[in-house]
Amino acid sequence: MKHFLIYTNKMKDRDLQTARRIRDFLQLKGQRATVRVNEGDWKDRVAADTDEIPEDIPGDADCMIVLGGDGTVLQAARETKRLHIPMIGVNLGSLGYLTEIEPANLEQALERLIAGDYEQESRMMLNGKAQLADGRVEEGWALNDIVISRSGSLQIIKFCIYVNGQFLNHYNADGMIVTTPTGSTGYNLSAGGPLIEPKAKLIMLTPICPHSLNQRSIILSSEDVIEIEIPLGRGGRLQTVEASFDGCHVIPLKTGERVRIVKSEKITEFIKLNQVSFLEVLHKKMQE
Repeated sequence: MKHFLIYTNKMKDRDLQTARRIRDFLQLKGQRATVRVNEGDWKDRVAADTDEIPEDIPGDADCMIVLGGDGTVLQAARETKRLHIPMIGVNLGSLGYLTEIEPANLEQALERLIAGDYEQESRMMLNGKAQLADGRVEEGWALNDIVISRSGSLQIIKFCIYVNGQFLNHYNADGMIVTTPTGSTGYNLSAGGPLIEPKAKLIMLTPICPHSLNQRSIILSSEDVIEIEIPLGRGGRLQTVEASFDGCHVIPLKTGERVRIVKSEKITEFIKLNQVSFLEVLHKKMQE
């Protein structure tokens, strides 16, 4: 018998119809099933990102079925990062790069999960630690990306980038995206960054609307240590920005503060039912 965690987004799964459909099917097949409801309103965007596991997430779950879109998958990955529960997404959203199961094929997919007819794929995560002026250190994790963007007026932000303690470059831009290969299909793609095979091990920096013709994405080793410092802006003005982890957890930063970003020791395990390559999925998405 397997213990399945059904992680559903209440905003996408109205009246929990799909969650109940999955739970009832699994129980009919003699499996254990626990439902965890995410309200989907992101009220805790500025709350601390910790290793604490929500009380309604069982530590002995063998598989997590995530109902929603890519945002729900990212939230589930962050909340369960210490448990390493293999997950698979059911697409209740629109695009769904991170979800594999369509509702029409749900029962067939569940049969394969029960039978163990699947493969697992490991994805790297990022860890960011913000060094604040008052001596505090705030921490966050991301499966997709860490985005540094302005929080005040619509002015260009200046960033100083260091890699392994060595100054690399300064950027004048609307923001900076530090992304994993998994996150290359997210904000990075919208900002003009390249697409990367999700199983790759690397970190990419992509500026958002850079105010220069020669400032483009930079691809670094997954072992590199990246530091982004917030210096004084144009005319010596103070700058205020936000570091956003997968669009959820937010850490405010200002001039003189910096965030240190490295590959996390934590990973996310995805369950793969389809023997479809990343290029095939990409081709299909490009036709939509």
